[in-house]
Amino acid sequence: MSSERPRTRLYLMALVVFWALVYGGSLFQPALLDDADSVHAEAAKEMLARHDWVTLYVNGIRYLEKAPLMYWGMAASFKMFGFRDWAARLPLALGVLGLILAVFGFGRRHFGETSGFYSALAAGFAFGPYLFTRFLIPDVFVALWLVLALDFFLRTLDEPHPSLANCWGLGAACALNVLTKGLIGLIFPLAAIGLFLLLTGNLKHLLRMRILSSTAVFLAIVAPWHILAGLRNPTQGNVRGFFWFYLVNEHFLRFLGRRLPRDYGTVPLALFWGLILVWLFPWTSFLPQALGRVALFRPREAARTPAGRAALVLFFASLFIVFFFSFSTRQEYYVIPALPPLALLVGDWLAEERRAPSESALHRSALISARVLGVIGAAAGAAALFIAARVPSAPPGADIAELLRAAPRESAQYALSLGHFLDLNLRVMGLFRGQLVLFGLALLLGSVLHWFFRARRKPALGNVTLAAMTGFLLLAVHQGLVGFSPMLTSKQLADAIQRVYKAGDIIEINGEFEGASTLTYYTGVPSRILNGRNANLWYGSQFPDAPQIFDDNAAFQKLWSGPNRVFLWTEEEKKDAVLGVLGPAKVYTLAASGGKLILTNRAVR
Repeated sequence: MSSERPRTRLYLMALVVFWALVYGGSLFQPALLDDADSVHAEAAKEMLARHDWVTLYVNGIRYLEKAPLMYWGMAASFKMFGFRDWAARLPLALGVLGLILAVFGFGRRHFGETSGFYSALAAGFAFGPYLFTRFLIPDVFVALWLVLALDFFLRTLDEPHPSLANCWGLGAACALNVLTKGLIGLIFPLAAIGLFLLLTGNLKHLLRMRILSSTAVFLAIVAPWHILAGLRNPTQGNVRGFFWFYLVNEHFLRFLGRRLPRDYGTVPLALFWGLILVWLFPWTSFLPQALGRVALFRPREAARTPAGRAALVLFFASLFIVFFFSFSTRQEYYVIPALPPLALLVGDWLAEERRAPSESALHRSALISARVLGVIGAAAGAAALFIAARVPSAPPGADIAELLRAAPRESAQYALSLGHFLDLNLRVMGLFRGQLVLFGLALLLGSVLHWFFRARRKPALGNVTLAAMTGFLLLAVHQGLVGFSPMLTSKQLADAIQRVYKAGDIIEINGEFEGASTLTYYTGVPSRILNGRNANLWYGSQFPDAPQIFDDNAAFQKLWSGPNRVFLWTEEEKKDAVLGVLGPAKVYTLAASGGKLILTNRAVR
């Protein structure tokens, strides 16, 4: 064991440094985005302002659809570091670090040290985990608690009499997951564990797992917030209380596609499955081999070894998550919790290949994957470089919105969280020449070098090459997001308002609050809403104590002609409709950015 310690420290140091470069370096840019990013940051901000850690509020309205753990983390970060963008992102970045270390520990314990290292690289430094931590959603925490829960369960299998620490650890991990994203935090680990015990004929193990005391630990963590939220948000008149909205509407009706209000799209099933290959890229090159090693048809035989048990549990976890959401309302990031179990299977296969003789079937199989990745990567990389060389330069100071093609907001592509990136065309690519060059070079050189090292029977160098390639690809992705961010944030418009804002001025959003939620976050001024009483604020707006901030056309016209200065946020494509509402009233443009405008009823000097 002593000979392994220096390598363990080296692996951990490499993972932490790589995390710091990839995730730490992207904490500070871009500005927070409209919709989920700034809505969730605003909820944490109002949590501090109200000194209320039970009921979430956004724009002064109850926001009861989400579990609280991520918001507690952001609020604590704001308390320590102030209302800075990087402070909002810090808990999520630390969650990724926790996931990387948890995957390393899981892999090291059940498969071996090298397996843990490769698994951690695949789990933390693939496209999916990185892309879906660019805005503030809790799915990476769901993955973290799931890995820890499965790890605690597997430890109980290794003990003749499962210890309190492992049984209670399982209960605590499930409880933290429920506080992160609701009932799926309990359903996912229990489904994987139940499938494993059923198919291996070991259901009697449940009797050894200290179910009563573990359940008590689970309830001690989960129950207080749920009880307090229910007591503080009871049924009031025609408004059904917290338990109906949070448990029935946000869990069961959402799963069935009947949630109120229906303000979300569903990704097509084939795309939902296919994107798994993208989110785990480039490590998906070895996913077929990794899945092929799981002894599904001999589960009782496979369960005789620690590695076999771990592989089965991981497979069942990933399978159930994908299966569960396949029959629900699907967003592409819902599959993120399935990626670490798949990464652990891939990492174990990579370590096994590294130990295999140089002419083994494992090496031949890896070489086939390397060739496929090499051809695809070289072609895609060359295409990116070709586009970078041929696209015209964008005019200095060009607004990205002016270069993008117009697309109806109701288009099916916007069922994707990243659907706006499908608006990209050759005219706008001139703004991203540097990112295209970096992406193309990294993909071309990385995939070809990986192929070369695999052909020379040097799998370790091949795997390191993949990791390095991924780091540069993610850097290019981050810089691309920074360049695209004017389309996704209203920060520049909020700054324009702040420069002239005076007490008594009114900020109004044309449409749903989420479309311009950065205005409220950055100005600190609650916004009024024009024709947008739906989406996330719909439920909370029905409570008797909700602020009366929702205007129809008639009310807004009266407000515009009143004594107060009004700043109206609107998308350019809706400007003519707004001007039609205002009629002959005077309208001045304060600022424009990313296809959005701030109009005002007073000239600004």
